[in-house]
Amino acid sequence: MAANHHNNELLNRARSIQGHVGAVVRMIEEDVYCIDIIKQTQAIEKALDKLNALLLEHHLASCVTTAIRGNKPRERERVIKELLQVFDTAAKV
Repeated sequence: MAANHHNNELLNRARSIQGHVGAVVRMIEEDVYCIDIIKQTQAIEKALDKLNALLLEHHLASCVTTAIRGNKPRERERVIKELLQVFDTAAKV
């Protein structure tokens, strides 16, 4: 049940972002004032940050916790390496 609630929250946020992106496309097509478009894209960035934070929170609470508590050293190493790669990629953006 908690996973369904979590997935619904993620889907709602993703759909909201999708709607905002569609709005940006329309704004560009309609030659809306650039600053207004920038404000919209900044809102999208913040919404994506929140979506990523929720995804990471769920991943840490489920997959990472399971791997760390497990008795498979390779799985622990894989999960840690995976997290480091995500943060490394984020730092380069």
